[in-house]
Amino acid sequence: MATWQWEGTTNEGKFTRGEVEGDTKIEAQTKLKQQGISILKIKKKQKELTLNIPGVTDGVPTKSMVIFTRQMATMIDAGLPLVQALDLVGNSEPNPNLKRCILGVKNSVESGSSFSEALKRYPRVFEQLYVNLIQAGEMGGILDTIMNRLAEYIEKASETQKKVKSAMKYPLTVLSVSMLITIGLLWKVVPTFAGTFTSMGAKLPAITLFVVGISDGFMAKAPLLAGGAAGLFVAYKVAMKTKQGPFVRDWMLFHGPIIGNVVKKSSVAKFTRTLGTLVSAGVPIIEALQIVGKTSGNLVVERAVDYTREKIMEGKNMTAPLLETQIFPVMVVQMIAVGEATGAMDVMLGKIADFYDSEVDEAIDGMTAMMEPIIMLVLGGIIGTVMLAMYMPIFTMGDNIK
Repeated sequence: MATWQWEGTTNEGKFTRGEVEGDTKIEAQTKLKQQGISILKIKKKQKELTLNIPGVTDGVPTKSMVIFTRQMATMIDAGLPLVQALDLVGNSEPNPNLKRCILGVKNSVESGSSFSEALKRYPRVFEQLYVNLIQAGEMGGILDTIMNRLAEYIEKASETQKKVKSAMKYPLTVLSVSMLITIGLLWKVVPTFAGTFTSMGAKLPAITLFVVGISDGFMAKAPLLAGGAAGLFVAYKVAMKTKQGPFVRDWMLFHGPIIGNVVKKSSVAKFTRTLGTLVSAGVPIIEALQIVGKTSGNLVVERAVDYTREKIMEGKNMTAPLLETQIFPVMVVQMIAVGEATGAMDVMLGKIADFYDSEVDEAIDGMTAMMEPIIMLVLGGIIGTVMLAMYMPIFTMGDNIK
């Protein structure tokens, strides 16, 4: 829908200007006339280029989104008009990207759009879940309540996401450091020792010959190895642009031997919390599942949710399709069935989400506890083997001198 900028006068003869949305100019003029505006000038607004530039309007911190949502809830609950609330919050917002979006939303609302319609113009800041909940709040007359729930949802979902990310960063960081240390030893330390031993004519032990052979092979084939690593990186990027590539990646993460437990539990927590928030807001289950699938962050979960949604549309209840996907634990499905039978699904989903939030913490602690000795054993084994290989000839030469 296009946006039209206009200037005109009210029924009292007061000059005013603003923006209105409409597919055509005639539709925009009709809306203005219904509002009692005598049009003096109207033209189509040029699209803002900033909305299409990655990183300009997205990247709004979670904390800023939570503060904005809570402020709006408080002002609406206090009886402040929506436009005035947006104006106050927008002008006091320190984040420039979010401020631009809020004031843009205010202008759209001022021109006759609903709050949810105005938010849709900024999809990189206000995702579909956010917009749909606002729309449900507008329709039910409980916008302040919905915005408070949204703020709580954003906070809890963000906490879970941070925990998972931090759990993944630790092993990746340690492995990266281990690889750099190993490369440094093979590239600098081993050749230096090997040159010294060769010049002295020392007879090298088998372990030293083994490590020196690896070092020589690494040095000789370093360009080939670097090219292979670059090729793998490019292949990964190309695969991620295909239809099946991202699904295979998410499947491997979901079913992985160590990290899979964390991914599964965090996926269940996000699924139940998002669905519970939508259901409590009065969003129909079919529409709610569609939103949950798109915001799941994992294609394995998304396909399972889409399958469940299709079966519900065919007339089945929610429990059987969820079990058929074999993605969600039986306990979770049984609790959802109880909530479905008692009509308190939103409450039950909230309890499941709270339980699995604590389960995510335990899974992360367990994963960290399991990986620490493995990483230390591997790193210690590599460094210890290299050090032993380098110092054994020195000990041998000392014995020969004696």
